[in-house]
Formats: sequence, structure tokens, C-alpha cells
Amino acid sequence: MRCYICQTCGVEYAESAAPPGVCLLCEDERQYVGWDGQQWTTLDALRRTHRNELVTMEPRLARVGTEPSFGIGQQAFLVQTTAGNVLWDCVTLIDAPTVEAIEALGGIRAIAVSHPHYYSTIVEWSRAFGGAPVYLHAADREWVTRPDEAIVFWEGERKPLWAGLTLIRGGGHFEGGAMLHWPDGAGGKGVLLAGDIIQVVHDRRWVSFMYSYPNYIPLSAEAVKRVAASVEPFGFDRIYSPWPGRVVDRDGKAAVERSLDRYLRALHA
Repeated sequence: MRCYICQTCGVEYAESAAPPGVCLLCEDERQYVGWDGQQWTTLDALRRTHRNELVTMEPRLARVGTEPSFGIGQQAFLVQTTAGNVLWDCVTLIDAPTVEAIEALGGIRAIAVSHPHYYSTIVEWSRAFGGAPVYLHAADREWVTRPDEAIVFWEGERKPLWAGLTLIRGGGHFEGGAMLHWPDGAGGKGVLLAGDIIQVVHDRRWVSFMYSYPNYIPLSAEAVKRVAASVEPFGFDRIYSPWPGRVVDRDGKAAVERSLDRYLRALHA
């Protein structure tokens, strides 16, 4: 019995004697089955060919990325507070050097994930850090491919954590699509860890919103307004996306506002 991992999206499935017939997430229109067909791997195999790197992005915020890139290629973030650390989003690879490096920074009190494409190996991460709770929005419950008692489904529009950290339901990309607000980040001006719910684009003065990024399916005006409205009450100067270098370094809240206006103008052009 093994826990198989989809090579295209990097999400791990519950133990089985043989690989699943299909990947639930890749069969969905927001993702895609790899061009060479459905392929599977395991965590043991991944550990032999890949490694994780922790990079400090700013005081008390570290990026966790995998080299060479695997699956979708996202990065996770470790937000460090005196009341405990939270791992925001997740990468598939978890190994002894990664655990040692994170323990040196205070470990992980909890894990929170923006949306199902980044569920990766959340159960393995939880177990590596003493059964840390994994916060997922209940609206995305159907996409969990490896159920576990560590998973905590939260409901509603916001979930306060500790040290001012707040999970925010934005919806959009997924019904339960979430973001993490860190008020102490950016020198006290606030940071928004946005997952793919609000995506920093290559012109980093702007953001955008999509139902599917690889398949270029836009969101409706109503959905985008809802995403923008969900973060409106929060102050933030900086926005981090899951992709290296894709950061709105300053004026983040205004970037969301002007990007919303531009998106709506494009829809109604």
C-alpha cells in the first residue's frame, strides 16, 4: 500500500495497492492531465531527485520552494510569530533536511492552504510537525484526496488564528479559495499572502483573477468583485504570490483596487 502522488499537480492520494485511475484535480477543467497521460510518483521517489530551499523574504517570513520544480511549481511560506508559526500553502516534498531547517525557525503550529491545487502532501507535513492542524475551507471539502484527522474545515468568511493572523475566504478560483492576512508583515504595513485567489502578474504593479490559470478561463465580474471585497477591510502594503519573484512590493491594496477596475473594464469593453 502506497500513497501515490500525481506528477502533474503534485497532490497526494490516500493509501492504495495501485495508483488511482485518474487524478480528481487534473480531470477538472481548471487543471489538466499531463501531455504524456496520467503519471504517478511517490514521496520516497521524489526525495531521491529533489530538494527544498528556504529563503528569507523579509523578517519572519521564509519561502519554501522545491528544486528542480515539481508539479505546479508553487512555493509555500513560513510566517513566524512569537505565538507559533503557520505554514501558508504547501509543497509536495517534505524530507528530513526541510523539517530540521523549519524546526530551527520555531517549527509549525498550524498549516493553512489557499485552495485544492496546493493540498500536495499536507498530511505528511502535519505528521512531520507533531500532528499540526491543517486549515482548509469547508467549501472545498470535496477536493480532499487524502482525508485525515488533522484536517480542520473552517467555515464562514474569516477565521482568526493568532498574533493578528486571519484567514480570509475570497472564493473565485475555488469556492473556498482563501488568503492569509499578516498585519505585522512589511514592517507593520501588512502583508497579504494571496495564493492563486489574487494573482500577482508579471507587471508587479498589478494583480489579476482567474477561474483557471493554465486554461485561461476568466472569472465573472461578480466573482471578482467578491474577491476584492473580501480583502477590502484589511490593510496591506505587500502581496506575495506562490511564484518566485511575483510580489507586489508596495501599495498592494491600491494595486488590487486598480486591477479590479481594469478587469471590469475589459469584461465590458
